[in-house]
Amino acid sequence: MTTPATLVAGEALTDVVLAPDGTRRAHPGGSPANTALGLARLGHPVTLATRIGRDAHGDALAERLAEGRVRLLPGSVVHAPTSTARAELDGNGSAVYRFDITWDLPPVDPHEVPGHLHTGSIATALEPGAGRILSLVAAVRRRGHTVSYDPNLRPALLGPPGDERPRVERLVALADVVKASEEDLGWLHPGRDPGDVAADWARRGPRLVVLTRGAAGAEAHWAPGGRHRVPAHPVRVVDTIGAGDAFMAGLLSGLLSAGLLGGAAARRRLHGTADGGSPPPAVAGALELAARVAALTCGRAGADPPFLAEVAPVM
Repeated sequence: MTTPATLVAGEALTDVVLAPDGTRRAHPGGSPANTALGLARLGHPVTLATRIGRDAHGDALAERLAEGRVRLLPGSVVHAPTSTARAELDGNGSAVYRFDITWDLPPVDPHEVPGHLHTGSIATALEPGAGRILSLVAAVRRRGHTVSYDPNLRPALLGPPGDERPRVERLVALADVVKASEEDLGWLHPGRDPGDVAADWARRGPRLVVLTRGAAGAEAHWAPGGRHRVPAHPVRVVDTIGAGDAFMAGLLSGLLSAGLLGGAAARRRLHGTADGGSPPPAVAGALELAARVAALTCGRAGADPPFLAEVAPVM
């Protein structure tokens, strides 16, 4: 079945990974770009609106996206350096990031967004592009199309949590599907249980809010009070770079395949799903797929999401 095309709007950058033993590797990355690649590898048509430079890092990004059948929106390649993120790994494969990034959004006509819109991370926080992202999200929602959002917060680039909350929660209220990590919500709402924050967000407009908890799996929330836990798949972790983006790609893939994301009709189906204590089978299946895709990504170096054939047994 052909699913609606998705436009992903957000940063693409190069991850320079410093391992505990001192070795250095460069990987194409950027949260929205990783999600776009993951979704395309799962068989969905994807266009990425981003900003990459005409340099060696940019060439590597463009080549990888093209190999994954991600289309770059015209205007995404600019005469400027490609942004970088320096990721330092600890002994458990977890990463701490430092950024050298400039962000702006190429021109996007909201009437040309073909189906679903996904955005998040630095692109929604760093001006001048962040304001353009917010305007695009609002315009797409006015057209009745679905929107997904992953805050994927980077405190090194942000102000205090109290300054960031209004921006993040404005986007939450406009989105139909939100994915956030417990680290995101713990930083944004210090002292509150991340699960309580996710449940609160589910009452603000989204049909589905998914909280990821690393090795403890994930939990989905929907109004009025629905909750569903998803266990993590066992995996020997190489590193966790791109795991959340892979989870997002798997979640979107499952929802797209079920006809729950896209234009106005898909949005009505998504918001018309049952309000009971258990999620509809299509939503439960999307969550299971997301967990599997994330686990496979953790099992290899860098943000390297799996292809459809690798996850087909759970689809």
